[in-house]
Amino acid sequence: MSKWSELALEVLNGHEITKEEALSILNSSDMELLEVLQGAYAIRHHYYGNKVKLNMLINTKSGLCPENCGYCSQSSISNAPIQKYRMVDKDTILKGADQAYQLHAGTYCIVASGRGPSNHELDQVVSAVKEIKDKYQLKICACLGILKPDQAAKLKEAGVDRYNHNLNTSEDHHDSITTSHSYDDRVNTVELVKESGISPCSGIIVGMKETKEDVVNVAMSLKVLDADSIPVNFLHAIDGTPLEGTKELNPRYCLKVLALMRYVNPTKEIRISGGREVNLGSLQPLGLYAANSIFVGDYLTTSGQETTADHQMLEDLGFEVDFVKETINA
Repeated sequence: MSKWSELALEVLNGHEITKEEALSILNSSDMELLEVLQGAYAIRHHYYGNKVKLNMLINTKSGLCPENCGYCSQSSISNAPIQKYRMVDKDTILKGADQAYQLHAGTYCIVASGRGPSNHELDQVVSAVKEIKDKYQLKICACLGILKPDQAAKLKEAGVDRYNHNLNTSEDHHDSITTSHSYDDRVNTVELVKESGISPCSGIIVGMKETKEDVVNVAMSLKVLDADSIPVNFLHAIDGTPLEGTKELNPRYCLKVLALMRYVNPTKEIRISGGREVNLGSLQPLGLYAANSIFVGDYLTTSGQETTADHQMLEDLGFEVDFVKETINA
């Protein structure tokens, strides 16, 4: 048994890995990669078998964001040639839900750019969520920025199951990425949705000139926050953003990051998110030996892999989609 399988067994027996052990995963040699993944898969399989959760998102408001996040094509400092539009109408959100259902995506993610939602934008989302919940057995994840307590309560009442607000990077590295809001703003938003009874979703963007120690610190912080779902994004450096041209990642390192997240957060939904196709390339399938969730369809301002290719990838792996195709009110 390799040392990684031994570590996985310890994790399954209740061991919480140390920062030193976590860092050793990222520092492991490429010769050890399959053994690292074997250990991660033992943990993943224990909790999730070979099932994979599919997620689909809709960008309900694009660009026009006052924040200065260096990675984002929608920020105030981005010159990326993206579509810019205000909140879409309710019918567009409802059509997206139907598409998610047809693609067997069990979670439909309603995303909007901006620091936080206006009352009008929140009401639009709340109204759409109520109708979606009345028709489909879909989980709804909202990602609308920083929330006020009354806004979180309205989302909970409407039927929102999960709220996404990523840490993105470590506290130490945060101000290198954005200064228009603080690291604590992000932590406080995750805590707020938890207090409101909504399942917290929070994750990371890897490849923004952070150190391996930063990545480990985020993994540990997400454990402390007890995020139920952890999206792992790999930077897709978009032309026109401050991080344009940044190329720090390779597929093998990306796989080690996914494994790290599984060892540190063994029971959680680990999702391979933005940048999957660009950064994992032909090694995408191996990522699902650590993760148990992916996005299907397109991302916020970039295209994803063809959905048929995603389903074929899962079939080739011998994995199955975690989805019950059932409408409530047809």
